[in-house]
Amino acid sequence: MTSTSSLFLRRVLLLDAIVSGATGLGLVLLAGPLAGLLDLPVDLLRWAGLALLPFAAVVAWLGRRPVPPAGAVRTVLVINLLWAVDSFLIIGLGWVDPNGLGVAFIAMQAVAVALLGGLQYLGLRRGLTPA
Repeated sequence: MTSTSSLFLRRVLLLDAIVSGATGLGLVLLAGPLAGLLDLPVDLLRWAGLALLPFAAVVAWLGRRPVPPAGAVRTVLVINLLWAVDSFLIIGLGWVDPNGLGVAFIAMQAVAVALLGGLQYLGLRRGLTPA
């Protein structure tokens, strides 16, 4: 992996860690008010937030490595893509019945997570392709 591709990938991982950590913390601390605002179950928001905190810590650790291990980054990428798909499924299959703002919240965070996964994929491709 070249230093440029490694730097890009590390920055994307650190961005993912910051976004995931901030979202997780917000969901944990504000689950009650957000549940009322979005018409989503408070437990769903709180548990999603709790799941994001250790994920953010691991992704931050990876992002601070001089050369993040490709296998670990692939795992993060897959988790991100599963999160995005599950976010749309939770709405599409009627597992919850959020209001319009709740649907927008779920869709926007799913798109953001999918974009982060796409950037991670690009970072891996850059690192695996000869310069």
